[in-house]
Amino acid sequence: MGGRWIERWEPEDETFWREGGERVARRNLWFSVLAEHIGFSIWTLWSVMVLFMGPQYGVDPAGKFFLIATATLVGAFIRVPYTFAVARFGGRNWTVISALLLLLPTGLAFAVMEPGTSYGTFVLVAALTGVGGGNFASSMTNINAFFPLRKKGWALGLNAGGGNIGVPVVQLVGLLVIGTAGALHPRIVLGVYLPLIVVAAVCAALFMDNLAPVRNDTGAVKEAVSSRHTWIMAFLYIGTFGSFIGYSFAFGLVLQTQFGRTPLQAASLTFVGPLLGSVVRPVGGALADRMGGARITLATFAAMSAAAGVVLYASVVASLGIFLVGFIALFALSGLGNGSTYKMIPAIFLTQGHRKGLSGEAAEAYGRRLSGASMGLIGAVGALGGLGINLAFRQSFLSVGSGTGAFVAFLAFYAVCMLVTWAVYLRRPAALAPVPDTAAGVEPSASGAREAAEV
Repeated sequence: MGGRWIERWEPEDETFWREGGERVARRNLWFSVLAEHIGFSIWTLWSVMVLFMGPQYGVDPAGKFFLIATATLVGAFIRVPYTFAVARFGGRNWTVISALLLLLPTGLAFAVMEPGTSYGTFVLVAALTGVGGGNFASSMTNINAFFPLRKKGWALGLNAGGGNIGVPVVQLVGLLVIGTAGALHPRIVLGVYLPLIVVAAVCAALFMDNLAPVRNDTGAVKEAVSSRHTWIMAFLYIGTFGSFIGYSFAFGLVLQTQFGRTPLQAASLTFVGPLLGSVVRPVGGALADRMGGARITLATFAAMSAAAGVVLYASVVASLGIFLVGFIALFALSGLGNGSTYKMIPAIFLTQGHRKGLSGEAAEAYGRRLSGASMGLIGAVGALGGLGINLAFRQSFLSVGSGTGAFVAFLAFYAVCMLVTWAVYLRRPAALAPVPDTAAGVEPSASGAREAAEV
């Protein structure tokens, strides 16, 4: 329990916020972004390592998809304990610990990344990189506690977007290495990240804070687990973040396998989609702050359905140009939806607080408790969407030799997400008055209101 602890934290108090709270929150946000950024790079490390794995490694495309699926799976499940670690150890303390844990998979990958290493060893090391996926959950839970509701969309979007940029950055590093040293030197990529991990941990130790008012609340956890909205939002997050991380892992490998790109050609294209998806995530949060998270999320899923249709057509006619346009659009739209869905979470639970008869600070405290407890679960389930995408690609390539079958499944899933968003959070029968809190950014339907009353 050592380190810098803040005993009083009341971000909804405008005087407190103006007289120092905002400055402290922003400082913690910037260094949280740094650590989460490195975490995302390590989590998606194998999306780059597989580009270095030529025929001499003896791993076929299905085996490579399984490697990146393994990293995705571990990263998804580890998000749950990482969420609760913030309250147990403190946001600053856990950021230091979780950053230093990244040294293990990175160092092991440095040791084994060469032809002749057994496939089982590669699977084990890929699994260990999943710890980088956990950094997102702890970082979002921590930053959620620092900011008032009116700023959460922007703050959570910026925190997540800055972390997500770790995906294209590690892919750019891989491109630089392949373009200069060649595809036989993957250890250079790993050597770049080992000192950066140490820098992130040291910065967190020096400049971040722990919030004493944030404590593990088993009652909030049980309530969040029993809430239908936790699982509905987790389902929608599969469609946004699950798409982003799944495509980030698979994009380069699909280009190599289906379109015959060389490692250098694939690496030169792979980073573009994740970069756009990361940059627009704060935009999604900001738009949700202004227009309502459910509206932005619905529009995003409609556009993703259209983009998936474009990619499906490109796959059938084997057009790389059309494929790139559609796939990059999917990245950008998934990033937009990432921001809007995470804005919806605290808004939904604040709305539930109002429907329970709470008001003012009581409703805000209820919303913070439940949203903080639910974020790890939602993030974990959402990340499993990345696993589903990579397994879908693996099966599609095994069955038909291309990603066409997977794209059909993705299009259908986005259509279902669009329907769920409209049915639960936007449908407004005349008998139901709108929620009297515009900050909520979501307008529950009759079914949504009933669920809020039951939770």
